[in-house]
Amino acid sequence: MANAILALSDGTIFEGESFSAEGEAVGEVVFNTSMIGYQEILTDPSYKGQIVTMTYPLIGNYGINEEDVESVKPQAAGFIIKEGSKIHSNWRAQKSLDEYLKDYNIVGIQEIDTRALTKHIRDKGAQQGIISTIDFNPESLVKKAKESPTMIGRDLVKEVTCHEKYHWTEGGWDPEISNFKFQISNEKRFKVVAYDCGIKQNILRQLVDAGCDVTVVPAFTSPDKVLSINPDGIFLSNGPGDPDAVPYMAENIRGLIGKKPIFGICLGHQILCLSFGAKTYKLKFGHRGGNHPVMDLTTRKVEITAQNHGFTVDADSLPSELELTHINLNDKTVEGVKHKNLPIFSVQYHPEASPGPHDSRYLFSRFVEYMKG
Repeated sequence: MANAILALSDGTIFEGESFSAEGEAVGEVVFNTSMIGYQEILTDPSYKGQIVTMTYPLIGNYGINEEDVESVKPQAAGFIIKEGSKIHSNWRAQKSLDEYLKDYNIVGIQEIDTRALTKHIRDKGAQQGIISTIDFNPESLVKKAKESPTMIGRDLVKEVTCHEKYHWTEGGWDPEISNFKFQISNEKRFKVVAYDCGIKQNILRQLVDAGCDVTVVPAFTSPDKVLSINPDGIFLSNGPGDPDAVPYMAENIRGLIGKKPIFGICLGHQILCLSFGAKTYKLKFGHRGGNHPVMDLTTRKVEITAQNHGFTVDADSLPSELELTHINLNDKTVEGVKHKNLPIFSVQYHPEASPGPHDSRYLFSRFVEYMKG
C-alpha cells in the first residue's frame, strides 16, 4: 500500500495508507457516526466539497451495488476510514468499495486513528483538509488546506442540481412482488414539483410511495415555471453548503408561499426559513449520522433521526408566523418548523433515512395530507 497523509488547516497531520485512487482530495473534513450505509453517504450530494470520516472502524465489508446509491456517482471529495475490509461479502454486491472509489477517482486514506480525528474535529471544529498520496511535505499540504475555499459563502447547489426538469416514477422496494427491485409507478396521483438542490434518490422514492407524481426541476427554476406545471405541492430538497449562498432559492420560495403546500428537508428547510426572514449559522462540527435524537414538541415523542448538515437555523430569528415544532435533544438546535396558518412545514433531519432509522417517514404522508386539504 502506498503512503498517504491527511493534513488539516490548523496544522494537524495524520499519516496513514492509501486506498482507492491516487492523487489529492481537498475539502472540509467532517465525521459521520453511521455504522452502515457508506455508499449512500458517499453518493449523497449534500457531501459535495467535503471529506467524510467514518467513525465506525471497519468499512467496506458488504461491498458496493449500483442500486443503493443516492445519486449517479460519489459526491464526497475524499474518504477517511480506520480500516478497509480486505474482502466483501453480500449477495447483492457487485464490486468492492476500493474498486468503486477508483472507478470515480475518489482519494481515500485508511489506518489512521479516526477516534482521535473525530475528537479533534469535535473540539476544534470542522475545517479544511487535504488527503495526498503524491505530496508528503506537511508544510505544503497545510498550506494547500488553508488556501482551499471554505463552506461559508460557497454556492455548491449550482454544482449538484440538475440542468433540465425530469419525471421520477421509481418507488421503494417491495420484496414480495419485486424480487428486491424498485417499483415503477405510472399512476397519476398528487402532482409534486421537487426543487433539486442536491436531492437524494430515496427522498424521491418515498414521495412516490406516499402517493406523489414527481417532477424534479433545477434549483434556479422560477416560481412561474413551477406553477405552470400546476402541482398540488412543492418539495424543497436537501443539498450542500451554505444556505445563505443560495439567495435565488429563497427568492423562488417567496414566490410560492401561500400558493401551494410546501415541504422542505435539510437545506430545503433552511432556505424555507430564510425566505421568511430567519437567519442561519454554521455549526461547530455539524450533525452527521443515523443516531440523533429529535423531540416533536407537539407530541413530546422522541424520534431517532438521520442527519447531514453543517448549518442550522437560528431559533431566535424565527419570525412570528413560523412555529418551532422539533428540537435536537443534543444541542437544542432547530429541527423543524411549520407555518401557523399556511400548509407549509419543514425539518432539518432526513425522514427518508438511507442510511438510518425509519422513525420519521410519516412526514411524507403528512405532506400528502396537506395536499389533500
